[in-house]
Amino acid sequence: MLDAASPWAPLLPSARRVTLEVLLHGPLARSELADRLGLSTASLTRLTKPLMDAGLLREVDTPNLRGGGRPLQPLDVDPDVQRFLGIKLAGFRAYGVLTNLRADILDHASVEITDHDVESVVARIADLVAALDDPARPVAAIGIGIGGVVHEFARVQRAAFLHWKDVDLSAAVSRATGRPTVVSNDLDALLEAEHWFGDGRDVDSFAVLTIGAGVGGGLVIHDRLVGGPDSGLGLLGHFPVDPFGPICPEGHRGCVKALLTTDGIQSQAALTLGRPVTYDEVLDLAEAGNAVADQIVGRAAHAFGTLIAAVANIAQPERIILTGEGIRLAQVAEARVRATIAQSRHAEASPIDLRFINDDPTLWARGAAAVAIQRTVLAALPLRAG
Repeated sequence: MLDAASPWAPLLPSARRVTLEVLLHGPLARSELADRLGLSTASLTRLTKPLMDAGLLREVDTPNLRGGGRPLQPLDVDPDVQRFLGIKLAGFRAYGVLTNLRADILDHASVEITDHDVESVVARIADLVAALDDPARPVAAIGIGIGGVVHEFARVQRAAFLHWKDVDLSAAVSRATGRPTVVSNDLDALLEAEHWFGDGRDVDSFAVLTIGAGVGGGLVIHDRLVGGPDSGLGLLGHFPVDPFGPICPEGHRGCVKALLTTDGIQSQAALTLGRPVTYDEVLDLAEAGNAVADQIVGRAAHAFGTLIAAVANIAQPERIILTGEGIRLAQVAEARVRATIAQSRHAEASPIDLRFINDDPTLWARGAAAVAIQRTVLAALPLRAG
C-alpha cells in the first residue's frame, strides 16, 4: 500500500494509467495521449484535470513548428513532485542516489560497510539515507538493489557475498528510516531502470548482459521483465561456450564465468605471464600488442560474442544492452565480439542493436530507485513503518 499522503494514493486505475503513460512517454500532446489510451477527448479532459490539480501533470510549452497560432502545450509529469532514494548494496560499500520521479540523479553519496551482520548493514544504510534525504522534503520511498535472490520485493532469501539467508531487509530498513522500502535483485533493478527510463523504453523487448565479478543477464519481453524462482542465482554464468576452456570455481569447463569474469581473466593472465596483473592491465597489454594478453582477450571476446549471439538467437530481443564493471573488454575487442556474433547467426538474421553503458555504482543505485518509483506509481509499496 501507499502512504496516505502520496499523490498517487487517491488515484483511480484509469487516472493512474494516464499518468503512467505520460511518465514513460511524455511530454505528449493531448490528442496523442488520447489515441495511445483509446480515450475520447472529453474522457481525457475529465481524467487529467484532477491530475493537474494534484500537481502530478502539468502543461509544458513547445514551439509551434507550423508557425502562427498558439504554441502547443503537451502534458508532462512534474518530475520534482516526488523524490526517491536508490541504494546499491555491495560487499564493502553502499552507494546511494537521490532521484526525481524520472530517475534523474540529483545527488549521490556512499558509505563504507565494515561488518556484514544485518544490524550493522541496516545502520549504515540508515546513515546513507540520512546523508541524502532532506527532512523538509522527504523521499517517497527507498529502493535497495542487492546481488542475490529476493522474494516479493522484501526478503533477501540468499546473498552469498554478505552470507545472508532469509533476511527481511525491507522491514528492517523501513523501521530504521521511517520510509517505505523495496528490495530487488540488482540486475533486475537495472533492467527496470532501462525499461522505464533508459535504452529499453522505446522497444517492447530487450536484453541486458553484464560482465565483471560475475556474468549476468536479464530479459524484458512484451514489456515485462522475465523472472522465475532462480532469478539472482547467476545461472547465465555457467552457459558453456568453449569445451576446451578453463574451469570455473564450480567445476564447469569453458563456461562464460571461467572466461569472462574479471577474476577469470586476471587468473589466466597471471598464470601465463608468471606475475600478478590487474584486469585493466591485461586489457592495456592486449591493446599494446602483447601476444599473451591478446590471446586471452581474444578468447574472452569470442566467448562474449557467442553468448550475445545465443541470447539473440533464442530470445530474439530488439536490443541488447551491455554493461558491468568488466565491459571495457567488449570495447577493447569490439571487432572480435561482433565477428563472433556474425559467425553464430544466420546470414539473413537482422543486425543486433547493441548498446554499451559504461559501468558506475550510481547506475546500479539508480536501478534501485527506479524500482521504488515503479512500486510507488503502481501502488504496490508496503505501509511506512510507524
